[in-house]
Amino acid sequence: MARSTDISPLSKVLARADAVFDGSRQPDTIPTGFPSLDRVLGGGLRGGDLIVLGGDVGSGKSALALAMAMRVAQRRAPVTFFSGEMAADRLLERALAIEGRVKVDDLRQGVANDIARASVGAAAVRLREVLPRLEVMPDDLVAGVVDHVEQTRPDLCVVDSLLSLVRGTRSMDEELAEAVRRLKSLAVQHGTAILATAQLPMLAARDDRRPQLDDFGAMGAVKHHADVVLALFREDMYDRRREIEGATELLVRKNRNGGTGYVDLYFYAQWMRFEDMLDPDR
Repeated sequence: MARSTDISPLSKVLARADAVFDGSRQPDTIPTGFPSLDRVLGGGLRGGDLIVLGGDVGSGKSALALAMAMRVAQRRAPVTFFSGEMAADRLLERALAIEGRVKVDDLRQGVANDIARASVGAAAVRLREVLPRLEVMPDDLVAGVVDHVEQTRPDLCVVDSLLSLVRGTRSMDEELAEAVRRLKSLAVQHGTAILATAQLPMLAARDDRRPQLDDFGAMGAVKHHADVVLALFREDMYDRRREIEGATELLVRKNRNGGTGYVDLYFYAQWMRFEDMLDPDR
């Protein structure tokens, strides 16, 4: 009888581990482009995982999610960014502002100076071949996202935001819980990392506004089903007396495959741009 040439699942895992020991990156690992975060997450996001990024209104969730999508795409990985809040041209404006370090309002009003115009032009050249696929949230919501992932198999799919998946046919928490479960199932089935943003209410009504796992609500679905839960905290949103403008904590509240903690980011509000404080962009 001929011996089977199939490689067992255990052998595949061991082969991947050997490659990592030799300095290679896990094939299912997707660096976010923020080195401090990638170190906490063991190299980055992982295919098959559901990642939820939450924060208060105006904290920069969409900007950070778009920045991650752009940095992943710059590695020539297929990325889709679904927005339930902005049209594609608005997303492009934000992408150019982030990459070119210019004000979104200057782009919209056409008042950028020569230096800013040159920066935008250079950013457009850099992004032309490595821009994420930017999509408006489909009318059939979760089903539309499911169909897209099944057909295109992106390495990373961003859903901005979970609230945009709510139809209003049942209680909001029930619909959010169902959306979280379906997105997690979709990630596992197709090996895609799915990053969803979540708006967290009522943070301003307490002393410590740093988001906790229970703040994500959805009947506990995020707490139980997400593999990674990230929370944005910008103290300057609540205390303008101190010189802390831009200082941001990105808290890793849950990490199914590793440790938790936080990383320090800096938010340039005029550009809608986040940078890693310990490993800033050049």
